[in-house]
Amino acid sequence: MNTYGINAQGDSLTLNFVTETAAGMTNVGSRTYLMNSTDSYYMFNLKNREFTFDVDASNLPCGVNGALYFVEMNEWGDSDKGENGAGARYGTGYCDAQCPHDVKFIEGSANNWEWEPTDENSGTGHYGTCCA
Repeated sequence: MNTYGINAQGDSLTLNFVTETAAGMTNVGSRTYLMNSTDSYYMFNLKNREFTFDVDASNLPCGVNGALYFVEMNEWGDSDKGENGAGARYGTGYCDAQCPHDVKFIEGSANNWEWEPTDENSGTGHYGTCCA
């Protein structure tokens, strides 16, 4: 298992909530994106269409939110904004309706003002990144 607890095999994708790495570090949570290319997210056009999927939640522990949802992210992962050279390839540009404050880069700028680390891998900053 890799650092983020994501394993793809055939047409199946498994996401682990807590992953212990070989280096002895802990990663909590896993988020993944559907890519169109190595540098862009796949953009869905669902007008007069539907999107279906199957989920096996039988092993999901009590209290864990396992969700699949669409958010209004920039196709290029905000690589066209600010000083963000990373873009979609590295998962930047994320936002959601809960305005998460743990996102390290928002619209190409570091979210480091009033950054409070929660562990060696994450923390929370002053700004949240909101979208529909």
